[in-house]
Amino acid sequence: MQEDPSLIFLFSTLIFLLILSGFFSGSETGMMAANKIKLKNLSKKSKGSAKRALNLLKKPDQLLSAILVGNNFANILASAIVTIIMINYFGGNVLIGSIILTIIILIFSEITPKTIAAIKPESVATKSSFILNILVYIFKPLIFFTNFLSRLILKIFSLDAKDANTNDNLNTEELRTLLEESGDLIPKQYRKMLSSVLGMEELIVEDIMIPTAEIIGIDINDDYEKATNIIESTEYTRLPVFQDSIDNMIGILHLKDSHSFLENYEQGNASNFKKILHKTYFVSQSTLLMKQLREFLANNESIGLVVDEYGEIEGLISVEDIFKEITGKFGGDKEELEREFIKLKDGSILTDGNSKIRDLNNYVNWEIPETSSKTVNGLITEYLDQIPQANLCIEIDNYRFEILELDENLISKIKIKKGANAP
Repeated sequence: MQEDPSLIFLFSTLIFLLILSGFFSGSETGMMAANKIKLKNLSKKSKGSAKRALNLLKKPDQLLSAILVGNNFANILASAIVTIIMINYFGGNVLIGSIILTIIILIFSEITPKTIAAIKPESVATKSSFILNILVYIFKPLIFFTNFLSRLILKIFSLDAKDANTNDNLNTEELRTLLEESGDLIPKQYRKMLSSVLGMEELIVEDIMIPTAEIIGIDINDDYEKATNIIESTEYTRLPVFQDSIDNMIGILHLKDSHSFLENYEQGNASNFKKILHKTYFVSQSTLLMKQLREFLANNESIGLVVDEYGEIEGLISVEDIFKEITGKFGGDKEELEREFIKLKDGSILTDGNSKIRDLNNYVNWEIPETSSKTVNGLITEYLDQIPQANLCIEIDNYRFEILELDENLISKIKIKKGANAP
């Protein structure tokens, strides 16, 4: 009569198989949930386990096949051992044994290891990579056969296993969510700056350009003193030079050439100072902002006149304007913004008409509507459909605008207050 297998041996084998099943379940979750960027950073720190994990993830079909083969092997063998135990030692009640085994597998071999792996995916992935790498090699013939069959099935549904490698790509909204949820991991000012960069992909040149009416440049009909004052007071490194109006452009003055320009300007040598000027660079108002930045850099230009679809000049944009859009509101220009937007005790803001609505909104977290002109003066002019007058109060979208002073039909001082029902 054949002796029954040792009960201790069977239970020991069963426990080992359950641990093995838990390993496969946890490693599957850890590998699939692991952040590849974090793994790459770990691999740069000479961690071989991270490199192995990355190599395994390059072929997700092979990795999953090895894990599933191993997991199914462990679970099926565990089920067979439970059947032997129940038949030989517990009166053949296989159903009860199967129910108990199912509960044990769910708790200890599925839910618990998967939860641990979900909490620390990179740690689980790196630690399990050595064994998984060996199993992928051992099961290679079987994996080849099963993958061949699975690819045939995937083709029926027009799917490709290689698409699993693209899961790490995040869209703009997902990146914004990550920034918002980063908490103290990223300083507030940097979060705002990064958020501003992400928002720029939706902006076009027209959104941040300086409108024609607000362009500061040199009219060659101006006297020497006025031209000198404009050059000395400008915040830009380049200035447009025109005759009578911006529509009649002559060229662009680089401030490094301002000394020679002014010498010839003072002497009235128009032909000479015109030679100093650089050719005007034109850009389309509908060009995406990031694309325009690339074009500026590619063409070695830093300032351009903005034209509409009919070739009419609508405004001006510079590399400085684009960089300000990224960093100006949240970087080293804080003091400049505080000078531009003076906060009063009643919660209102004192500024001038040339101030950009975008800058004001971002600085005090308001939602004043932006118009085609993008400035406070333009918003009010568009709303009134006429040149504004001093000592005038108007309300736009629950924001109160009180015009205090005018200078040559432009608002030089205005007080803005957010209403109780303003967005």
